[in-house]
Amino acid sequence: NPTLKPSPLRAGRPPLPGGPPAFLGNGGCHMGKGRYLLKRLIYIVFVFFIISILMFFIYKAMPGDPVTMMLGDAKNNMRPDDYLELYNRTRAQLGLDKPLVVQYLIWIGNMLTGDFGYSTQYKQQVIQVIGAPMMNTLMLNALSMVVVFVIAIPLGIATAVHKNTFFDKFVQVITIVGYSLPSFIIALLFIFAFAVKIPIFPISGIRSPGFTGTGTAYVLDTLWHMALPVIVMAISGIGSITRYVRAEMIDVLRMDYIKTARAKGLREKTVIYVHAFRNALIPIVTIATAWVVSLFGGSIVIENVFLYPGLGQMLINGLMQRDFSVVLTMQMFYVVLSLAGNVIMDIAYTIVDPRVRLEN
Repeated sequence: NPTLKPSPLRAGRPPLPGGPPAFLGNGGCHMGKGRYLLKRLIYIVFVFFIISILMFFIYKAMPGDPVTMMLGDAKNNMRPDDYLELYNRTRAQLGLDKPLVVQYLIWIGNMLTGDFGYSTQYKQQVIQVIGAPMMNTLMLNALSMVVVFVIAIPLGIATAVHKNTFFDKFVQVITIVGYSLPSFIIALLFIFAFAVKIPIFPISGIRSPGFTGTGTAYVLDTLWHMALPVIVMAISGIGSITRYVRAEMIDVLRMDYIKTARAKGLREKTVIYVHAFRNALIPIVTIATAWVVSLFGGSIVIENVFLYPGLGQMLINGLMQRDFSVVLTMQMFYVVLSLAGNVIMDIAYTIVDPRVRLEN
């Protein structure tokens, strides 16, 4: 984990009013970062393989036969001998006739080279199946993140500055409600309010049926369909991020160097946004990064409620149809996202506070 090491020249002294002091180091700092990142990379590779083994054998232990699901009603339309021959041939083509250890080695080897296997549900390569849904999920989550950070960070700062006022208490009540309610409950309430009672937004899909527009019309139609899912996903995020920003800003605004900055006659906006917010960023980065990583997992529920054609709906369908190639590919995507998020969080520490050094 990153450790906080201020400059030896200011050991035992409070932070400067302008924020954390720059680290007075040498090339060893860059070497430390390189060693740290190398170790983190080795750690990611190790954890990736451990999780891949666990996920592979867990899914293989699940009941159900993907070959039977793939062949569908062929059993009813063929003679038993012909169906058995087709079943065995299909099983061999999918590599399911080999021992589980061999199946895993083939699967992980192909995945590392970009071959994610064959989808028994869609009858084509997984890479061709998940392209469009992954892009839809990335758009949904990216837009939700933008909405959350644009609203939550200024709102958290404002409530901290106006602590214990009516505005602060009102925002606290709203954020607690948004943070506490499950996302699918919020989704159902918004569907009832803004799609049934007041039909403003559509409740399914990503584009209007038969839509052929391009350019601005295409973007607006897509955003119109994404509006409700984005709002629902943003509500819980706004609640949690706002409360964390408020709490950290309140702690920082109590510091002596903030009082010193105000006593020197600095503008209040400069004190708050340049001095105080900068020192409050490290805990906020931690929470924000964890929230971003969990956001992709949480969108699975929202995508299914709104019938949004993303990875969430495909994951549920893959589980129901025993399409393990699709399911495993998406699960490993979430694993890589989570592991990469931890490293990005550590690097972000050094950006927001030069005193932070990535060490062994």
